[in-house]
Amino acid sequence: MKKIDHIGVAVSSLEERLAFYRALGLVQEGSEEVPEQKVRVAFLPVEGTRLELLEPTAEDSPIARFIAKRGEGLHHIALRVEDIHAAMAALAREGFQLLSEQPVKGAHGSLVCFVHPRSTGGVLLELCQPAE
Repeated sequence: MKKIDHIGVAVSSLEERLAFYRALGLVQEGSEEVPEQKVRVAFLPVEGTRLELLEPTAEDSPIARFIAKRGEGLHHIALRVEDIHAAMAALAREGFQLLSEQPVKGAHGSLVCFVHPRSTGGVLLELCQPAE
């Protein structure tokens, strides 16, 4: 693990929630839609890491289901890894539950894999390998 890549926050509306972070003085560094995850994301850099606001783009998206069940709020913590395949293999060997057998495409062209909260003490953890 290299560092915390980002902290994901589930929101119903990017525009509504961005107003709060702008009032804090944070500047949005970009946004994009990730069709594979059915989500639109906005990025806010914060001293060596960033907040990632996640807005669902479909009612059946994981973020929409999360908000319906738990409301808006902290969704996940993402750890940056150098080799996502090696990190996934190491966790699987130790018996930890991954939510996919292969990494999937994330924002910025990164490869990501989520670790089930049962394996982490209740926190949804994302492994994130940035695009080269």
